[in-house]
Amino acid sequence: MSPPTTFDINRERMIEEQLVARGITDQRVLDAMRTVPRHLFVEDAMQAHAYGDFPLPIGSGQTISQPYIVALMTLALHLTGSERILEIGTGSGYHAAILSRLCQKVYTVERIDGLVSRARKVFDKLRYYNIVSRIDDGTVGWPSEAPFDGIVVTAGGPRIPEPLLDQLADPGRLVMPVGGQLVQDLQLVEKRDGTLTLTTLEQVRFVDLIGAHGWPN
Repeated sequence: MSPPTTFDINRERMIEEQLVARGITDQRVLDAMRTVPRHLFVEDAMQAHAYGDFPLPIGSGQTISQPYIVALMTLALHLTGSERILEIGTGSGYHAAILSRLCQKVYTVERIDGLVSRARKVFDKLRYYNIVSRIDDGTVGWPSEAPFDGIVVTAGGPRIPEPLLDQLADPGRLVMPVGGQLVQDLQLVEKRDGTLTLTTLEQVRFVDLIGAHGWPN
């Protein structure tokens, strides 16, 4: 067995100091965060900082989210392994990779083609073949594959796009940062028997959700 690398050590420290210490104790979520090599989803020059307690730039004005926020949003979906999940905002691909370890299939939508192609290369390298991606306006969702058991939106918008609520299965869960362009509330929407229940999880700051049902470009 090979000795642990610096990345392995930093990833384990991330688990204990950033996740467990903040109350993320779900073993499946921790195992996914422990399994996925976060450093492969950032530029080479950023790899030494990949497991830090902060977001990192990934180009095109976008970021890879802080590990704790990725874990929190994932935990809120209550995944058991059989779900079909829609992700809006592929970005680096890291969050889709985490989700792919916990559900049946991930559908991820990104408006910036360069980010999609880079993420796809990492998915293929890691053999994460249960992730499918497309370049489109994420605020309209992926109607042809709906409904989805869970939806996660990795950008902040002024409101939850109506098409996403329509494409959420019943029962289903949706997580999205909602608010202004400087700060948002991370909101969990639960759909059950045709009724929507809203819970605020935490105050966050995300890049803008651009699109027909988000902020204008």
